[in-house]
Amino acid sequence: MSREVETSVVASNHERFLDYARNDKGGGAPAIRHIYVHIPFCARICPYCAFYKELLDRSQLHRFCDALICELRQVAQDRSASVEATAGRHLLPSTIYFGGGTPTALSTAQLHQLLNAFGAQLDLSTLSEWTVEANPGSVSPRKAALLRESGVNRISLGVQSWDNDLLRLLGREHDAAQAEQSFRILREAGFSNINIDLMFGLPGQTLEQWRTTLEKTVALEPEHVSAYGLTYEEDTDFFLRHSRGEFRQDERVEAEMFELTMSILESAGYDHYEISNYARMGFESLHNRAYWAGADYVGIGPSAFSTVEMQRWQNVANYREYADRVLGGESPVASIEQLTAEMKRTERIALGLRTRNGVPTRDLPPFNHATRELVDLGLLKAERERIVLTQKGKALADSVAELFV
Repeated sequence: MSREVETSVVASNHERFLDYARNDKGGGAPAIRHIYVHIPFCARICPYCAFYKELLDRSQLHRFCDALICELRQVAQDRSASVEATAGRHLLPSTIYFGGGTPTALSTAQLHQLLNAFGAQLDLSTLSEWTVEANPGSVSPRKAALLRESGVNRISLGVQSWDNDLLRLLGREHDAAQAEQSFRILREAGFSNINIDLMFGLPGQTLEQWRTTLEKTVALEPEHVSAYGLTYEEDTDFFLRHSRGEFRQDERVEAEMFELTMSILESAGYDHYEISNYARMGFESLHNRAYWAGADYVGIGPSAFSTVEMQRWQNVANYREYADRVLGGESPVASIEQLTAEMKRTERIALGLRTRNGVPTRDLPPFNHATRELVDLGLLKAERERIVLTQKGKALADSVAELFV
């Protein structure tokens, strides 16, 4: 299939996805269209990562996969009695996202077991996007071929940098050459929708190092690029080193890196559709767009969140306890939060402002004063009955969003 034809197909799938997100014409509660699966295992713990993760323990993986499949079966059959919000709902996914951790840290046989279970337990006839996060250190031709043959059609490759010194600082298990080889393995396996994850604002990182990373990424021609500024999250080694003064932030340099990111990627044909995300036409992340639009979703696995209607819940953040509960016939849910209409509205505003589409002006009446001030400051602008960030405002997106939360 040519790249032009495939782009057209992806765009068509995108329109179909939007129909699903808006839909509920069939009476009764609408189906849940989005599934997240958390696989927490990593061959090495990165010192900046605040997501729930554990060092890879191969002796536990078989039991863990059994627990994931068991929870999937329970959710698919609508037996999650501990969470009332799922009553009367069923899964008809348009997007599935395997994140972590490192999903590709699982063996080929374990991935085959999981992917087969999803095909057996779910109706995948409406599936538009199935993403799996991959670490360059755990990509092989056999594993890539299995993912593609099993229906996965999008890979998010955690490169982070093309500079080997920075990769060592980040605690990554791969080097730049291995990351490039992994990208080419994925291409050869037939993947025509690949995201490359990058990070800037790293300790000691120069503007020229960041420029080189961006230019190297553009030369590979991925369909999507995620470029995140480093944040020092609590309960990470980087946070401790920052608090001790070993690492220092330079906001001026970080702002220059953000400006350079927009300049290089937009010039290369990538649409800046969310503060940290850039895509070629037709290749925006449908799963992430659903989150940002406030769509319902179900999370499977330890620590995974779910949001359905006015409830949000989280599974226990311990994979051993998670497996004990699920395989023992108990609920894995550790906490439940009742949402209010106001909470959901402010979340939609905060997330929507980070996107190219912004938020409808009708959602902002209680914040009129703040909105007018931000418009006067040149951070927001009105555009076709929507409020969106200006180019200047994008550099301050988090600060702007906080004013509406």
